[in-house]
Formats: sequence, structure tokens, C-alpha cells
Amino acid sequence: MNPITMNLVADEYIRRALQEDITSEDISTMSVCPARREAQVQLIAKADGVIAGLGVFERAFTLLDPSTRVDARVQDGDRVENGQLLAMVYGDARVLLSGERVALNYLQRMSGIATYTRRMADALAGTKTVLADTRKTTPGMRIFEKEAVRLGGGANHRYNLSSAVMLKDNHIDAAGGIARAVVAARAHASFTCTIEVECETLDMVREAVDAGADIIMLDNMDHDHMARAIALIDGRAVVEASGNVDLDSIRELADLGVDVISSGALTHSAGILDLSLKHLRMIEDEGVSAGAADIALHAGEDK
Repeated sequence: MNPITMNLVADEYIRRALQEDITSEDISTMSVCPARREAQVQLIAKADGVIAGLGVFERAFTLLDPSTRVDARVQDGDRVENGQLLAMVYGDARVLLSGERVALNYLQRMSGIATYTRRMADALAGTKTVLADTRKTTPGMRIFEKEAVRLGGGANHRYNLSSAVMLKDNHIDAAGGIARAVVAARAHASFTCTIEVECETLDMVREAVDAGADIIMLDNMDHDHMARAIALIDGRAVVEASGNVDLDSIRELADLGVDVISSGALTHSAGILDLSLKHLRMIEDEGVSAGAADIALHAGEDK
């Protein structure tokens, strides 16, 4: 996805998240801070990990008030430590208070995925194998979760069903076999699309090779069968390994010589990185206009 499209899609999702959290007004904040007052707050790491999503974090605030400013002390992809000051956020106190949860939800989730991905990617150091994600993402979060994988050192598999052809067991059953499924895909899809076939047995691997598949996924095969499958393919297709991949098994798969290891766990099983906005402090209102961003009624709208 190109950066312009990504930004437009991201803004739409962030607006929805803000509107979910502020349906009419932030009652707590408007009770204690009814008028605009300039403030600052610290973004602090509460665990070691890899930071990812700083731009999304900032956007959650600037969609409420474009004058909000985030002074980041780290960059996406950096390793961070428990207790480290990651950023200072400056702006209307009401915006800092009302946008806090949404901004942190995105940043913690993305950073958790990046942290887990970095651990998995580090286990592949010195091999030719690429670590990739899957479509096993949280609904409405794919654009953020796949970006987090990339920032953690992984690669993105197809973004969605329109990106490439992947023929799974049910597609193969519907077509009446691997050969028929590949022929049908070649006839329907653009010549720019790769065709991947998911194989669970050596017989399926043979059929996929003979049919001219571009990528063959070895799905949930044991070590011995996977080694035999790689020998059968013999360089005639890209080899992807998938199924129950974790830190204990990933290096063994890479040492077999597979080209790609895809893991749904990168997105569906990663936890969060614990982060916090702390120590909010009011700043003297020197020359600040009383006209505030109307976050109570227009959460998520550009001003």
C-alpha cells in the first residue's frame, strides 16, 4: 500500500476509534478542564521492547487538534528500555486527556507486535529466510499490525485477498484438484499476480510443482516431510513454511533452507508493550487563545 493511501485509510480508522471513545463529550476531562489550557505530558516505557507506531500515536492527538505537538526522543523500530522517556506531548490539556487512551492503544499494540517480531527475526540471523506475517490480523487493525511487523524486522505477506492468488485446501476442493485450480487462476488473474499453493502432503507438492505454482507453502509438515518436499521442489518454486511457528521451531525451519517462514502468531499472539502517559503538567497560558478544538462534539474531525 502506497504511503498516501495508507495515510488516508489510517486516518479513517483512527477517527472511528476516537469517535468510539467520545460519543458526545469526555465527561471526566470537561469536568476538571472546561477551557483550553496548554499542558505537557511524558510518554514513558514501562517494559523493554521495540517501539512502533509513533506516527499513529501522534495522529490520534492531531486529529483532535492539529496544534498538538509530539517531541519524540526515539524512532520507530528502536529498542527501548523500561523507564525510558520516549516523547513529550504538548497541547490543549483536554486533547491530551481525551486522546490518551486511543493513542496508547495503537502504540502499545503496534509496539507489542514489533517486539515479538524482532525476537523472531533475530532467531533467523545469518540465514537467507524471510520472516513474513499473514492475514490473521485484528479486524480494522490490519494496516497498523502489518506496519508493526515491518518495523520489527519482518516482511508483509499479501495485504488482502486482492493482492495475490493463494490456493488453499478449500479452493483446491472447489476446483477439483491443484492442477485445475492453478490453470483457472492463470486464466483469471493478471499476469502480474503470483500463484501460491498450500500443500499438506508430498503428493500435493508434486502436483503443485507440475502445475507450475510460483510459491509452494508447506503447511504444518513435520521436519522430515518438509525436507523431502524441499528436495522435490528443487528450486522450481519459492518455498514457504507455515503452521505453528514459534521461537522454539523457527530456526530449525530456516536451517532446512526454506525461503519464507510465515507466522500468524506475529499478529494474533503478540502481547502489548506496556507504555504510559504520565506527569501531565499545565503550562502558563501566555497569549493562548481561548478558542479550543471542540473535542466534545467533533472528536476526530480535522479543524
